[in-house]
Amino acid sequence: MELNADFTQRAVVHAATLDWTPSPIPGVERRMLDRVGGEVARATSIVRYAPQSRFSRHTHGGGEEFLVLEGVFQDEHGDYRAGSYIRNPPTSAHTPGSATGCTIFVKLWQFGATDRTQLRIDAADVVYGSDPARESVQAALLFRDEREVVVLERWRADARIPLVSPAGLELLVLEGTFTDGQDRFDYQSWLRLPPGASAQAQVGARGCRVWVKTGHLARQQLAPHLVG
Repeated sequence: MELNADFTQRAVVHAATLDWTPSPIPGVERRMLDRVGGEVARATSIVRYAPQSRFSRHTHGGGEEFLVLEGVFQDEHGDYRAGSYIRNPPTSAHTPGSATGCTIFVKLWQFGATDRTQLRIDAADVVYGSDPARESVQAALLFRDEREVVVLERWRADARIPLVSPAGLELLVLEGTFTDGQDRFDYQSWLRLPPGASAQAQVGARGCRVWVKTGHLARQQLAPHLVG
């Protein structure tokens, strides 16, 4: 399956307007944003767990990164409420589920092959600070390495925010709205800009909070069976 698989092109999905698609696990549904591959895929999705739904224990061959959007996600390592950010690197294993139900934004098979960095950030530990280069932005660093930077950002109401992506940019709206001259972005709206592209965000009257990843699109994006 290929969905938004041309990484040289801008991609936009307003996920909250999509129907939920069942996964192979009862009670687990998803809204697909991009995908290269079959059931095992390089994929970016919004995933919803019904109360008491659970996967069996499994290993992440290509790594898993996710942000909890709603509810409480659980595995044998802990309980993660909305706002928590998790990185499970290649070769890691867990048994994910949710007693009360949850929704997560998840990316699969997008780690470096040798990355073994495990990261679990609770929502209570996320700290925002001013961005000296952009007075209308507060940012909380989630992860940084030589391949990518992942942050949460708060954008001031009615501000204009440049979106510059020399090595690619991807964002998901968590709260509020913005427009960029082509689209209006609301909760669960997703934007991917290829390397070298740019846009200008006009923030709505109530401000906006977004998850942002940069740098990761500078290299070829491959399906799992081509990663080695």
